[in-house]
This record gives sequence, C-alpha cells and structure tokens, in this order.
Amino acid sequence: MASLDRPGDNDLLVALRHPLRRRILQLMADGEATSPRQLAAALRQPLSNVSYHVRVLAERSAITLAETRPSRGSVEHLYRSSIEAAWARQILELGEKEDGPPGESSGGAAT
Repeated sequence: MASLDRPGDNDLLVALRHPLRRRILQLMADGEATSPRQLAAALRQPLSNVSYHVRVLAERSAITLAETRPSRGSVEHLYRSSIEAAWARQILELGEKEDGPPGESSGGAAT
C-alpha cells in the first residue's frame, strides 16, 4: 500500500472516516457538480446533516466548489469531487461493493 506521507493524505483520511461522507463521495464519482440539497434527496438524509458533511469534505479538500448560482432567493453551491489519490478511490470503490447486506451485491436490497 502507498505511504501516507504526502501533504493532504491525513486530511483525506479524516474525510473518508465517516460512512456518510464516503457515500457522498461515491455519489459524486461521476464528476458532475452537485449541491448538498441534491445529495440529501439522493441519500434520503436531512439537508442539515448532509450540509455539515459536505462542509467537512470541502475543508479537507476532498471536494471543491464548482459553481454558485441563484436559487429561490439564496445561493446554491455546487461541488465536485477532487480526489485524485488512487488509494482513496479504491476505498470508495470497495465501499460501493460492501454497501449491501453480506452475500449480496450493492444492487441488492434497499435500505
């Protein structure tokens, strides 16, 4: 396994520590910019909870602000994944395979 002595690797480990943050990053793997509101709807989680974890991911440089746009009297922030480390991508891919119950693929049972 690659060593974790490059700048930012420790921040990335902290970002990947929480399961919801890993799920957010998995949803962002397609490279398209997305908002916390869109993520909250896709994950069926409260917006406040998702927004907190998006903020942590941004602080740890796992995601970057891609654009802002006016939306319903406020400003919508859209983020894009900025993970380039191969070891981190492998962790996210492994997580996708293990999301389902034991013995089933990730496309198996819904939660």
